[in-house]
Amino acid sequence: MGGCAVIRDQQTAGAYVDDAAITTAVKAKFVENKTVDAAAISVETLNGTVQLSGFAKSATEKAAAESIAAGVKHVKGVRNSIVVRP
Repeated sequence: MGGCAVIRDQQTAGAYVDDAAITTAVKAKFVENKTVDAAAISVETLNGTVQLSGFAKSATEKAAAESIAAGVKHVKGVRNSIVVRP
C-alpha cells in the first residue's frame, strides 16, 4: 500500500475534492503562463498546501511557479521543491 493512500484516507471527502481542484487550477495557470514549463513541474496538493517538484530552467521560472501556485484560490501554502537545472 502506497504512502499516498494512507494520507488520503485521513482527509475528508471535501478536503480531497478541494485539493484536486487546487491541483487542477495550479496546473491550468502553469499552462497559461509562458514562463513556466507546465510539463516539467509536478503539482500535488494536500490539505490546501501545494507541493511543487520537478525541474525549472532558471531561478526565475522556479520563483514564478511558486508565485503562481500561491496566488491560486484556497491555497494555504506552497512547498517549492523544484530543482533548477539549466
